[in-house]
Amino acid sequence: MDLKKFAEGNELFQKAYFKQNEKVLLELAENGQNPKTLFIGCSDSRVIPDLIIQSNPGDLFVIRNVGNFVPPFKPDEDYHSTASGIEYAVSVLNVSEIIICGHSHCGAINHLFQTIEDPSLTHTKKWLDLGEKAKSMAILSLGKNANSEELLRVTEKLSVITQIENLLTYPAVKKKVDEEKLHIHGWYYDIQTGKIDYYDPDSYEFVPLNSLVKKTDVV
Repeated sequence: MDLKKFAEGNELFQKAYFKQNEKVLLELAENGQNPKTLFIGCSDSRVIPDLIIQSNPGDLFVIRNVGNFVPPFKPDEDYHSTASGIEYAVSVLNVSEIIICGHSHCGAINHLFQTIEDPSLTHTKKWLDLGEKAKSMAILSLGKNANSEELLRVTEKLSVITQIENLLTYPAVKKKVDEEKLHIHGWYYDIQTGKIDYYDPDSYEFVPLNSLVKKTDVV
């Protein structure tokens, strides 16, 4: 893409949005951030957290990676960007909500069902191990001969649930959840409709997020 377009976009941002919201943005610069929500989403260019939920600067602390995966707690790992982000959000920023948001037509989930031979994708191949449990559960639920599209959609949703399980292996996360100081939410964004469903642990189903608005007038 022509970088000139990005430069023009930034110029427009400075003249329009920044000017209109200058007071709030300067307060964030001077006083620091205090987000209440950690949003863990996919790096997919079609899934933009602030856009799909219309949040404002300072609302979300965002972690994005391939597949919106959460590696389990392993303090002996040399480097772990996602784990570091989780720790910072929970123990430094003291967020009270964590959203793990999967989405339809996810490339990471699609590649769980393919063989990766390209040596340039060494790290990606290892990273995708974090989706194997969801893949196995989907196959067990639907059968090996299930429709491929249905299998992918179910795997995408089951992956959200298994990533929540991984998130709870972090001691600081588990402690705050047990103390009811932290709440975890599983979301699923449909890129073809713009709708978001959330995982309801009582019914074991994904239900429309807008039903929360209708019930309580809050999201």
